Amino acid sequence: MPTIHLPEAGRPYVLVEPTDERSVLDLDPAEIISLYKMHGALLLRGFSAEVYQFRDFARQFCSTSVVNESPGRQPIDPSNNVHSVDAGTGPFSLHPELSREPWKPDAAFFGCLSAPSRGGATTMCDGVELVRQMPEEIRRGLEGRRLLQVKPTWPGLLEFWLGNPEPTDEQLAHPPDWCPYQFRRVEGEVVRFFSRPALHRPMFIDEPAFGNFLLFARFNHNRQGYPLLDNGQPVPDPWLHAIRDTGERLSAGVAWRSGDVLMLDNSRFMHGRTAIEDPGERLIMTFFGYLNFAIPDPEEPQNAIWRQRDFCPPFPPRPR
Repeated sequence: MPTIHLPEAGRPYVLVEPTDERSVLDLDPAEIISLYKMHGALLLRGFSAEVYQFRDFARQFCSTSVVNESPGRQPIDPSNNVHSVDAGTGPFSLHPELSREPWKPDAAFFGCLSAPSRGGATTMCDGVELVRQMPEEIRRGLEGRRLLQVKPTWPGLLEFWLGNPEPTDEQLAHPPDWCPYQFRRVEGEVVRFFSRPALHRPMFIDEPAFGNFLLFARFNHNRQGYPLLDNGQPVPDPWLHAIRDTGERLSAGVAWRSGDVLMLDNSRFMHGRTAIEDPGERLIMTFFGYLNFAIPDPEEPQNAIWRQRDFCPPFPPRPR
């Protein structure tokens, strides 16, 4: 049996260390699932976790996976959707993986093949605890509200979801049941959009959580009106600054060691990173998947394509 250190002040994740086990594949999947459901974040440290072990460990729990189409991710085991992290070096604000899309994965796995000697820590914050500790007036302001994400389209995306690169108004108004978007024609251009609660319920805990694209959009991309509130207005900047400050106060960092595997409930935990000082030192694997023991978000399409098979969304055209 491995040594289990339950979360404590300053460490919101379960730390799992080996006794006689050598690989992450020696761990009992049922025990990992139980810890995951209860606590939402596990750091497996001191085990062997080569690429195939990382891949097979994640696949034990996930029936399907998704490609993150963000630029700069390098293929490590592309047939199994194992890629590197973003190639940038700047710090990242807290966010759940792919929360900018309606197919936000259930679980995010990270594995360290090469640890940096300094910098480049992955940070994490429990979105449930963030709601508990955010200023009361902001929590009241978000309760019962929704976030609206409006995004552009291109012919390949329209053909993928609607079967027509130049859809009619009838097709825009009635997308297939398995399509996660709604569509509108605005000033001659077709846009897609979806919405989610500003405070949502995670998969395995019956409390509200904060976990969306707001902080990353505002503080990494400097986008001040994305996502929007359900009345079409931006989320007030003072709210975002207060939420960011609360999240940073609650965040804990993982200073990577080679072989580490981090498993996060992406419906509950947000993650970010500190600045990377030497990108040549740091090589982190990622896998983003949909759990075989999931309780899907009721707002997902009933026959969501990402739960039927490994999912690669249509990529936008490359700039010329």
